[in-house]
Amino acid sequence: MGTPIYPRSDIPASSTQYWFTQPIDHFGNNNGTWQQQYLVNATFYKPGGPIFISTPGETPLSTRYVDATYPSQLAQQMNALVISVEHRFFGSSNPMPDLSGESLQVLTIDNVLEDFAQFLTAARSNPDDVFPVPVSKNAKVIFFGGSYSGNVAAWMRAKYPDLVLGAWSSSAILYARLQNYQFDQGYGRHLQALGCAEQFSQAIDAVDDILTSSDIAPLQQKLGLPALSAQDTGGLLAGLGILYSLAPIYRGLDLVDSNVCSHFANSTVEPINAYTQMIKAAIAQMGISSEGLMQMGNTSYGLHNYALGQVDRTWYYMCCTWFGNWQVAPPADLGLSKYRSQLADLSYYQSNCQRKFGSDVVIPVDVDAYNAKWFDILKGASNIYYTTGSLDIWRDSTVLTSTGNLLSSRSMFTINGASHVQDLKFAQDNDLDTVKQARYIGNMFVSRWLRESC
Repeated sequence: MGTPIYPRSDIPASSTQYWFTQPIDHFGNNNGTWQQQYLVNATFYKPGGPIFISTPGETPLSTRYVDATYPSQLAQQMNALVISVEHRFFGSSNPMPDLSGESLQVLTIDNVLEDFAQFLTAARSNPDDVFPVPVSKNAKVIFFGGSYSGNVAAWMRAKYPDLVLGAWSSSAILYARLQNYQFDQGYGRHLQALGCAEQFSQAIDAVDDILTSSDIAPLQQKLGLPALSAQDTGGLLAGLGILYSLAPIYRGLDLVDSNVCSHFANSTVEPINAYTQMIKAAIAQMGISSEGLMQMGNTSYGLHNYALGQVDRTWYYMCCTWFGNWQVAPPADLGLSKYRSQLADLSYYQSNCQRKFGSDVVIPVDVDAYNAKWFDILKGASNIYYTTGSLDIWRDSTVLTSTGNLLSSRSMFTINGASHVQDLKFAQDNDLDTVKQARYIGNMFVSRWLRESC
C-alpha cells in the first residue's frame, strides 16, 4: 500500500481539470450559475467498480486529493474511480466575484451539500457527460472526508442516502461549541503523553503575566513578533504554539515531540525561555515572514479585502455564521491547564464577524440551532464509519470524544496514539499499527456496504 501511483497512458491524467455547472443558490432567488472544479483519477477503475468521492473542504483542490490519499490507494483494491470536487468559495470554484459578506450569503451548508448532490445526480443520469471514462449509471458511491470534509461526507450520507451508499468520516468536527476550550485540552493530552504539558502550561501563564502588564514590547522583540496589541499578540502566540498539532504521528516520528516538547527537555531552563526558543524555531522552520506574522495576529488585517482566494477569510465566515468553534482558553473556575493565552477569548475572534462581513451577521452564532440540525441529522444514519485519533486536537468535537461517544453506532474506531485524519492519509511503511487497524476496519465496512448493495 505504500507504493506510488503512476498514471496509465490510456486515460486522461488526474491533473486534467473538469468543470460542472452549478446554480449560485439552490434554494434562493439568484438564478445565475458558476463552474465547480473537479478532478478524476481513473487509474485503477474497472467497469462495475464504485466511485470514491471526496472534497478538499476548506482548501483548494489539487491532484493530491485523487493521487496521494488512502482512498486513492484503496481504489486499486476495489477497482474504484476516484473523484475530488472542490468546495464552493475555495480555490477556483467561486459562485460570486468576491468574498464580501453579501457574496458569502450563498455559502450555506444546504447549498454546499446540494452542490455535491447535483453533481452525483448528473453523474448517475449522464455519466458520459461527467467522467472521462465509461462509468455505469448504477455505480455505487462512497464519500470520504477528514476534518471538516468528514462533516460533508457524513452529512451527504445522512441527507442523501439514495445518492451516497456509505461514508468514511475521519476526525470530523461534527459537534459545535461557541467557545471551544476543549480544543486545547486535546493538545494538552498530546503534550502530556510526551511529558511536557506542565512546562508548556507554565510558560503560557508566564506569557499572560507579561501580556497583562504595562510593557509587552520586550517579549515581542525577543520572539521577533510585530508590535501588535496584547490581545493580538496572545492570539498570534496561540496559533504559533499549535503549528505542529495536526501533523501525523508515525513510528519513531512525532513532530510535536521534536518541535515542541524537545525545547522543554532541559529542566534547568525556565519554561518561558523554553517556550521562547520553541516559538522562534517554529517561525524560522515554517519560514513565516514579518508580514505573515502580522496577518496571523492582527485581527484587523484585511478587513475589507474581498478578493477571491483567501482561504482564511472564507473559513472565518463559516465560523461566524455556521458553527463558532472559537478556540479559547478554559474558564478559570474549571481548574484546567491553559495551552493558550487567556486573552485569546471570544471577543478576540467574534468581534470581527460584523466588521468583516457586515451587520447582517448575527453574533453570537446560534450553535444550538446548528447542532439541532446538523448533528442530529446523523442520529440513526447508517453506513457511516467514524474515526478519530486519541491525540487528535479536535477529538472532543468529533463523535468519539475523550469522555465517551456522542452517537450510538458500532461503526466507530478511536485510533490510539494517532492525530488528525491519519487513517485517510497516504499509507506509509512506518504508519502506526493502530492506523493500519483503522484502515482494515474501514475496508471491511466499505466492502460490506458494496456487497450488500448488490
